[in-house]
Amino acid sequence: MNNLIRISGVILLILLIFLIHSCEVDKPGTPIITTAIVTEITQTTSISGGDVTNEGVSPVVSRGICWDISANPTIANSKIVESGGSGAFTCRLTQLTPNSLYYVRAYASNSVGTGYGNQVSFTTSQIAAPVLTTTPITSINETTAVSGGNITDDKGGSITARGVCWSTITNPTLVDSKTTDGTGTEIFTSSLTSLIGNTTYYVRAYATNSAGTEYGNQVSFTTITIPTVSTTLVATFTYNSAIVGGIVSSDGNATVIERGVHWGLSENPETTGTKFQIGDGVGTFSTTLTSLNPNTTYYVKAYATNNAGTGYGNTMSFTTKLNEIIFNPSLTYGIVTDIDGNEYKTITIGTQTWMAENLRSTKYNSGDLIGTTTPSTLDIRSESSPKYQWAYDGDESNVANYGRLYTWYVATDSRNVCPTAWHLPTDAEWSTLTTFLGGEWQAGGSMKETSTAHWKSPNTGATNETGFTALPGGFRDGDGDFVDIGGYGHWWSSTIGDNNHPWERCLLYVQPEVNRARFNKEGGFSVRCVRDY
Repeated sequence: MNNLIRISGVILLILLIFLIHSCEVDKPGTPIITTAIVTEITQTTSISGGDVTNEGVSPVVSRGICWDISANPTIANSKIVESGGSGAFTCRLTQLTPNSLYYVRAYASNSVGTGYGNQVSFTTSQIAAPVLTTTPITSINETTAVSGGNITDDKGGSITARGVCWSTITNPTLVDSKTTDGTGTEIFTSSLTSLIGNTTYYVRAYATNSAGTEYGNQVSFTTITIPTVSTTLVATFTYNSAIVGGIVSSDGNATVIERGVHWGLSENPETTGTKFQIGDGVGTFSTTLTSLNPNTTYYVKAYATNNAGTGYGNTMSFTTKLNEIIFNPSLTYGIVTDIDGNEYKTITIGTQTWMAENLRSTKYNSGDLIGTTTPSTLDIRSESSPKYQWAYDGDESNVANYGRLYTWYVATDSRNVCPTAWHLPTDAEWSTLTTFLGGEWQAGGSMKETSTAHWKSPNTGATNETGFTALPGGFRDGDGDFVDIGGYGHWWSSTIGDNNHPWERCLLYVQPEVNRARFNKEGGFSVRCVRDY
């Protein structure tokens, strides 16, 4: 009986509350209003409103919308208050929670009470990953570069991290190298560091919100490095000038803004010498150094500079000629006669006096005959110390211009193949000559007869400034082959080199160098005699 009384009391209380609420909401004379549908829904905002169609018994003093996550919201819940009056109005709901269901009712109040419109509902959008782009790469260097990003939409979630990530593999992510560049949206700048020169990198901007991390478009770039350059010595002309230069074979992926040579008297001209700029860009370049000192060794190193720094070529050296007088076009020749009565021009070069023609003698200076072979192409390689001389190819008409070819055994015989007071030069005496002429790399040009009357074209570098008048007599191999008349000149020295092979000197029609080499003793070479001291 007591339980029944309690239950009846609860039911009466509920009915009383309902009646009070009904009287409060639907109280006669309150405004009549409808609720507008909800539009422009985002993660945290939306738009709704209402339309007061009847102000009731007195004017509407306030109106607006109210909302809550529970049904039938009232002005005791979240609300927006607008000014009074009738007609339609709109309101923006803010500070909503993403991905949540809300209930909305428009309301209007007058002196009697508050009237509510119909209830509508909507669900806010979920937070999505941000939208962003990657900034193009700038300020590219050997180990650094600059990029960044532009976050155009945070998709309703606050940006908690942003930056760029990069790798040598496409589509880099946060597990690769990255920067951390603050929070928030819009444009940001990132500095890429610890890069490797001449390497291609791939870059993407990133941004993180509560929905996750999103990446911008991928961009790529190649870091630069210092240029690759080599030094060249084109030629020397006189006792006080030389042509030098270099070749820039790679710009290091950046424009070469300056190139040239360092030159001076020390082996590190880049620190102690003089810098001479010769333009910019890649390729071959050269210049003429003037006002040099005679008989002086200079060192040259080419360089090229881009934004990554300066690259250097190898250090090369050259020695200027002794003085201007010995290269005067009006050279004075002497005369010497051999045992056969052949006359030869002679020329003084530096401290030495040389025959200016190849030896033509068929006798030793003692008067003994120097034999030859029959036929001229006889293979003599089996002989232990063959002593022979030949006209090239067995043709005596070649002797007047090119002289004869002699085995080393003849050239060094104690009976002396050279005229009295003259001798076969040693290896050191040949080196004295080439050093005086600026070094082996260039001496041949000033020793070779000019034109292509006897030398094959192009007879590179030939000036015959010394009057040495070297002619290309070719050579005879031990097996009997005659080789390269017009293209090569070979001359014996008296000095034995490695493997019991004598040193010789060779000039070629395609280069200005003097080649120092060794050859078999049974070979047939030309002979130039030098005067005894």
